Amino acid sequence: MKFIGRSKDLKRLAAVLLVIATPLAFGADQPSVQVKPPDVHGPRPLAQQTAEAAVRDYLESWQEMKSALDQNRASLLNRDFEGEAKDKLSAAISGQIKAGIHTKYVDRSHNIQIVFYSPEGLSIQLVDNVEYDQQIFQNGKLLVTQPARARYVVVMTPSQVRWRVRIMQAQPE
Repeated sequence: MKFIGRSKDLKRLAAVLLVIATPLAFGADQPSVQVKPPDVHGPRPLAQQTAEAAVRDYLESWQEMKSALDQNRASLLNRDFEGEAKDKLSAAISGQIKAGIHTKYVDRSHNIQIVFYSPEGLSIQLVDNVEYDQQIFQNGKLLVTQPARARYVVVMTPSQVRWRVRIMQAQPE
């Protein structure tokens, strides 16, 4: 009886993680990545070098999130996240710790497009349509693997040496 209740709690937590946490690749296989040309309209042009750096840093942030969620270590988010995105991921990790689980994400594909670049160059917004598997483990045992697709809306801001994820919102399909 307790196991059934706990199973329901784990399923609820998994559903929350689908929305809060960012799916990430885990393992040697790399996801397919498509980057569409930016669709930015406004007074400030987006330099190709800036667009490439933002996409590169965004994809690297997924690696950081993957490790943080798998190891339940929010401190691993410090390089690539700040603000709301870091707070939500840290809360997801705290929830995992309390539930006695950890989560691995295996992303199969990303379809990324930059859709906004602020006039002063202080933020970039991109959308990413992602296909992934979410794997939930407890005591080293795989409990469930859930395939998913989601559209992520991401706002990034520049730091001294890289673009950092400030907002990341998932919209499950």
